[in-house]
Amino acid sequence: MTPRQRLLCALRRETPDRLPVTTHHLMPAFLESYLGGISSGDFFDRFGLDAIHWTVPHVPDAEAGEYPDPLQGEIGFLESRRVSSKEWRVEFEDCSEGARRLTRYRFRTPRRELSMTIEDAGYTAWVREPLVRQKSDIDVIGEFATAPKCDVAEVNREAEEMGERGIVRGHICCFDVFGQPGCWQDACCLAGTEAMILATYDDPQWVHEFLGILQRRKRVFVRSLKGARYDLLELGGGDASSTVISPRIFDRFVAPYDCELIEEAHRAGQRIVYHTCGGMMPLLERIAAMNPDAMETFTPRGMGGDANLAEAKRRIGDRVCMIGGFDQFHFLTGCTPGETRRELRRCFEQAGAGGGYILSPSDHFFEADLPLLEAFAREARECVY
Repeated sequence: MTPRQRLLCALRRETPDRLPVTTHHLMPAFLESYLGGISSGDFFDRFGLDAIHWTVPHVPDAEAGEYPDPLQGEIGFLESRRVSSKEWRVEFEDCSEGARRLTRYRFRTPRRELSMTIEDAGYTAWVREPLVRQKSDIDVIGEFATAPKCDVAEVNREAEEMGERGIVRGHICCFDVFGQPGCWQDACCLAGTEAMILATYDDPQWVHEFLGILQRRKRVFVRSLKGARYDLLELGGGDASSTVISPRIFDRFVAPYDCELIEEAHRAGQRIVYHTCGGMMPLLERIAAMNPDAMETFTPRGMGGDANLAEAKRRIGDRVCMIGGFDQFHFLTGCTPGETRRELRRCFEQAGAGGGYILSPSDHFFEADLPLLEAFAREARECVY
């Protein structure tokens, strides 16, 4: 099988020729520090892994008065071209303190200005000051924020270029500057996770209103996906894991909104993987009931998750493709190649039976010993059906 055939076979919950093996995001800082800044494509070729090409090109709706953000500059890692209008403009300024880079983004609207600050350590970034600081801020977002559409022609061009070397992945649109694909998860990036959790008790009506605003924006994007040659699109995010929120919050504030987006994506001819980097075991059936095509990341206990691959395979393996499960923190650094191979074989034995499993580190990694990456790839290629 070609890498693309192998990965698609697993996504259909069928049995490929051997265990599909890949990674999640390849961090630019890792490629620069360990491999001289080679491309992700060169990385997959070097280690003989089944390749994934990530792309999320956006296009504005010119008839609605939208245009590409002229101030954005170079498109960064996992970013898309922002969509501006005369009522929604994003400006930014450098307000760094010491070695860490701080960027303040200002969202200009006819009603008032919103702002958020992002801190960047060079290898990853996070929200330092959230965008939503008072409840009425969501009304500004709901009234003026633009809703990007998929640049189908560009996705198809990149898919044609990718060919059989692997699959093309993307994600449901996140909020401008910083966000996550899921509705609840996007809201947590904009208002803060703790604030959102407390609001589910103090003002649930406001939370539902906020999630509805974000969902409507995402729905525009999802409906524009028809004809795009994606192989898999990511929805979800870590803020809906069971190590962050309770099953009750998931049932009331996560599943209803993301389930509708999955249905819309299927109507547009797209596959969805639901991403939960953290605890998953109390949520397995809840996520599977949302009808995604795949689930990830099955983060092991040694990395702060709770995944039991064998139990997960037994409970939901006949309903979704499982992706992930490998402990990259303990078995891609600081161990022997034999330990890496044994851990990989354990994952295969627990989740690989009958296919429907793609082996991958549970989310991205920032460090890896190259001999261990080679052992990881070599052992996976020997896991045949």
